Amino acid sequence: MKRFYEDAAVVAGESGFEIRLDGRPVRTPARAALALPTQGLAEAIAEEWRAQGETVDPRSMPFTGLANGAIDQIAPHSGSFAAGISRYAESDLLCYRAEGPAELVAREAASWDPLLDWAMARYDVAFRVTQGVVPVAQPARTLERLAAAVAAFDPFTLAGLSTLVTLSGSLVCGLAVVEGGHDADLIWTAAEIDEAWEVEQWGEDKEAAARSARRRHEFAMARAFCEMTRA
Repeated sequence: MKRFYEDAAVVAGESGFEIRLDGRPVRTPARAALALPTQGLAEAIAEEWRAQGETVDPRSMPFTGLANGAIDQIAPHSGSFAAGISRYAESDLLCYRAEGPAELVAREAASWDPLLDWAMARYDVAFRVTQGVVPVAQPARTLERLAAAVAAFDPFTLAGLSTLVTLSGSLVCGLAVVEGGHDADLIWTAAEIDEAWEVEQWGEDKEAAARSARRRHEFAMARAFCEMTRA
């Protein structure tokens, strides 16, 4: 789409902070007002619009895309959307450990145990950890309490959390980023331990490296989106 505006500005409105392009309000794909919960998030989205060249490329506007999803797709169905995210607790990456070699087992424990310990203390839950890929059922109370924690988030936080969880394969990792005060880079490194191990053993081709870099960037953008949403 060809750029049709000169500047983007943030204007405080009744439903939140709106983005205006040459004075005209930006609409989501479903034609709702693009109204943001915090000024910081609104400014970041306005900057995405300002940074566009002669054409508008939605792929270069991750915050706008997440906000559109929060308004159009999540807000009308927040309960079912939150439930979908919560189901990752049933097979959380951190609960499935390698059977060997010993060095990989030790790496997983060193990175994953502290995250599970945080979640157990934060939500008063317990986890069942296993080795291998045979499914292990988590305690019903754990699933219920984690589901309640996710359901309490607003649609914007859910949008960012969904990306964090699907990229990492771990609800605990996503929650630790959103409300645990953990370093997001370290959490991403923890989520990628198995992939990093494979690279160490067999090497990495250019396509795999590019894919890993893209996923890491998406994770960072989702983390920043959540931070600005809740600021």
